[in-house]
Amino acid sequence: MKAYDELIDFIATGTSPETLLMFKPSAESQERVRELVQREKDEIITPPERQELDDYLQLEHLMRMAKARARRFASR
Repeated sequence: MKAYDELIDFIATGTSPETLLMFKPSAESQERVRELVQREKDEIITPPERQELDDYLQLEHLMRMAKARARRFASR
């Protein structure tokens, strides 16, 4: 399972502003991302791992933007 799969699953199942704000990646996903970042720092990351990390970081950015917007909807 790729680090970003659970983010995609979360988005695909639909959500409310409240559940979006509560979402946090699993410990397994967090560990996978730490591993990929360390492999990048150690300059031993493979091209598929680099793509996985890039994809995760893009989705993480999207989630941060979505959470910022969800805060506005939740406060109405």
